[in-house]
Amino acid sequence: MSTILITGATSGLGRHVAFELVRSGHTVLAHGRDPGRTKSLVEELRSEGRAEGFVADLASLVQVRDLGARVAEAHPGLDVLINNAGVGAGSPGSGREVSDDGHELRLAVNYLAPVALTRALLPTLKANTPSRIVNVGSVGQEPVAFDDPEFTQGYAGFAAYCRAKFALAAHTFGLAEELAETGVAVNVLHPATFMDTAMVREGGVAPWSTVTDGAPGVLALATQDLGSGRFYDGTSPARAHEETYDKDVQKRLTTLTDQLLAL
Repeated sequence: MSTILITGATSGLGRHVAFELVRSGHTVLAHGRDPGRTKSLVEELRSEGRAEGFVADLASLVQVRDLGARVAEAHPGLDVLINNAGVGAGSPGSGREVSDDGHELRLAVNYLAPVALTRALLPTLKANTPSRIVNVGSVGQEPVAFDDPEFTQGYAGFAAYCRAKFALAAHTFGLAEELAETGVAVNVLHPATFMDTAMVREGGVAPWSTVTDGAPGVLALATQDLGSGRFYDGTSPARAHEETYDKDVQKRLTTLTDQLLAL
């Protein structure tokens, strides 16, 4: 059985997946932003199995790195990381928002945070192979504008969301190559389209599917050996945006990411 950290576990898909994993006998490290909600979730999870809560605001890179350090120290046997937390397109008409570090919010939470958390936990994951990283992405992908990565011009929430998910997919493929001989697998998936979550409802979209529809893909990648460097649509192998596979795009993204994380 695995020790699994799942971010954004207090609601939506993350919450559903956390319960499925605990019921299967895994130890679940449930991350949430709100201390009260995280505590009550862990109490519920513990009625079914082994769980521990970790609180951090992923809009702060200091808190993201601290989360990684706390998890690594408390659970040196960690062997699965599920980067699930995210922010959606925002409510219709809402403007550009920034993170604690001044980064465009969707880029910060949906991309920079999972990258920073993954980097913080890689030594632990490498020590517990075979291990897995599951990045919850989206089929909604739009190339990153390298001349305006923070989306200061012509901002639109849905486009910002799609750019961050494009970056997450391209990062996943580059990281998979980097980790090829290490025993750490990393994949990215689109769990399901417009699931019935607070994020989707806030965006003014009528849900098309449920978190129950989205869970199987995440659970499969977290608990089975399904290769590395792949994109899945639910449980089916699929193709991400073609440009995410471009080596030059991946290199430019890595350079940009290092700059943004260093700011």
